[in-house]
This record gives sequence, structure tokens and C-alpha cells, in this order.
Amino acid sequence: MFGLDHALAGLSDGSTLLLVLAAAMLLGLRHASDPDHLAAVTTLVAGGDGRSARRAARLGFTWGAGHATSLFAFGLPIVLWRAYLPAAVQSGAETLVGVLIVGLGAWLLVRWRRGAFAGAHVHKHARTPAQAYAIGVVHGMGGSAGVGLLLLGSIRSHGLAVVALALFAFCTALFMAILSTGFGVTLSRGAARRSFQALVPALGVVSLTFGVWYALGAQGVLPYYF
Repeated sequence: MFGLDHALAGLSDGSTLLLVLAAAMLLGLRHASDPDHLAAVTTLVAGGDGRSARRAARLGFTWGAGHATSLFAFGLPIVLWRAYLPAAVQSGAETLVGVLIVGLGAWLLVRWRRGAFAGAHVHKHARTPAQAYAIGVVHGMGGSAGVGLLLLGSIRSHGLAVVALALFAFCTALFMAILSTGFGVTLSRGAARRSFQALVPALGVVSLTFGVWYALGAQGVLPYYF
């Protein structure tokens, strides 16, 4: 975890309700901007048919809903009983996150190569909300241990910790929808829409490269910062 996460968690004294909830909200908003989250959702939105703001928001929020589901499910035993996922399972989940990001980037490049983004019309075969939800579920599994550590470090009440965990998960989903909407609005504008054909390969390569690094980092092959 970056120092910013610890600083945000430290805003709470572990017992005052408003401070705990404020810290949970700030952590959720910051967590949504993690590079692996942005890489996944950006590639999802870029692959959409039409890249409208409404569709971008839907994909971002369903990704966030999937993330919130597994984050809460796996984080709950942590905040209640300090029952963490085995290290091997945690590493495997993080590796799968990297593989998914690689797959998203590769599929974006394949569609670009086939001419799916040529001209003003974008061919269909885009990612669905159900697929975005499933990808979010995997992301949530990978991040559950770090979230539990942050919450347990300052919150002494189990009930309050559960509420904070739920708020953290919801804020992550909400802010990811906002970020996705902004990206969709940007891509729907005339200048960006006209140059999107040239931007797609760059997005695909960045996503693919980041995914490879993320997966290798989860396996301890490369330095890992998340």
C-alpha cells in the first residue's frame, strides 16, 4: 500500500463514527484511481460500441459493483476474525488480475486490427456489463487483504468496521463510475472521436504491458507496488 492509503486511514481515531466513515469514503475514492483499476476500466470503455457517457458509466459502475461484492465478501472475515486469504490464493488472484488486463488490452488490439474502430461508426462486440462485473469481482478478491489491514489498524468496533468496509466498497464503485463517465464524455467529443482510431493501439499496448508487469509482480518476478 502507498503511504497515501495509510495517511487516509490515519484520519480516523478508530472509534468516532464520522471520522471512521470519512476515512472509509476517502479510501474508497482513492482506491478507485489505482492504476490496475484504471487500466481495466479504461480498456473496457474504449472497447464499447459508441463509447457514450451513459454506457461508460454503466460499465464503470458494474465493474465497481463486482469489485464491491468480492471486496466485501472477502474483507468481512478479515475485519471480524482476522481471517485472511492464504498467501498463495492472494497471489493467484492478483496474477489473474494481471492476466485479465492483458486479455483486455490484447482484445482491444485485435479489434483495432480488424478495423472495428475505423470511421465514425464503431462495430459491436463490445464488453457487456456482466463481463465488467465479473472482472470487477476478480479485482476485489485481489485487494481484500490490504483493505482489511487498513481498517483493522484503526477501528476497534466490529460493527463500525463492517459499515466502513461497506462504505469503502460502495465509494470505490461510485467513483469508478464517475471516472468512466468522464472518459466516455471525452471520447464522445468530436476531436477525440475522430482521433480515436489512432489512440486505440496506444491504449491496447499500455494495458497489455501493464498487465504483464502486474502479473509478474504478483508472482515476485518483478517489483510489485500494489
